[in-house]
Amino acid sequence: MMDPSSSTAPAPAATTGNGDGGGPAAAVSAAVTTASRRFQHLLDRSTPHVGRRWLGLGAVVVVYALRAWFVGGYYIVTYALGIYLLNLLIAFLSPQVDPEVAEVLGEGPSLPTRASDEFRPFVRRLPEFKFWYSIVKAFCIAFVMTFFSIFNVPVFWPILLFYWVVLFTVTMKRQILHMLKYRYVPFTFGKQRYNGKRAASADDLTLPKD
Repeated sequence: MMDPSSSTAPAPAATTGNGDGGGPAAAVSAAVTTASRRFQHLLDRSTPHVGRRWLGLGAVVVVYALRAWFVGGYYIVTYALGIYLLNLLIAFLSPQVDPEVAEVLGEGPSLPTRASDEFRPFVRRLPEFKFWYSIVKAFCIAFVMTFFSIFNVPVFWPILLFYWVVLFTVTMKRQILHMLKYRYVPFTFGKQRYNGKRAASADDLTLPKD
């Protein structure tokens, strides 16, 4: 005969997170996660299509220019956008490791300065894809800001344009002088490429030949 004290009451069924216990917050979080994954997948697929990406960026720039032209204002937004684009351009043209900083730290130059040096590809501080993506986001944010009158600050726009041109000229001059000083070109053309043969050095010329 079974002892009555040994019988246990049935445990209540555990609730799962898939029911109504999650609430609307869980559904919104799941939707945001799914949308983020799909968007990242589209970005990954667009990475090798450089020409198409920049053509799309050109269309975004035209849309923003037409919006700013027809609205006739938001010069502060456009000026801030221009300053941000200038900073992105400098990062795009700069090497990942600044040769000047490397020399100060005693690490030596990070870029080849002679034809006999070992070829090392130019590594940008800001890669091409991040450069493109940052520009797209900047224009999209600036486009949205043109719909809010709080950003339409009255200002004499020729002064902003003149100041931006001066800033662009000074900054690019300094960047070009930096390129000439450390002898690097942040583009693909004009670079040394491997052709299956190693360039002869001074030590190779002194070796005896059979």
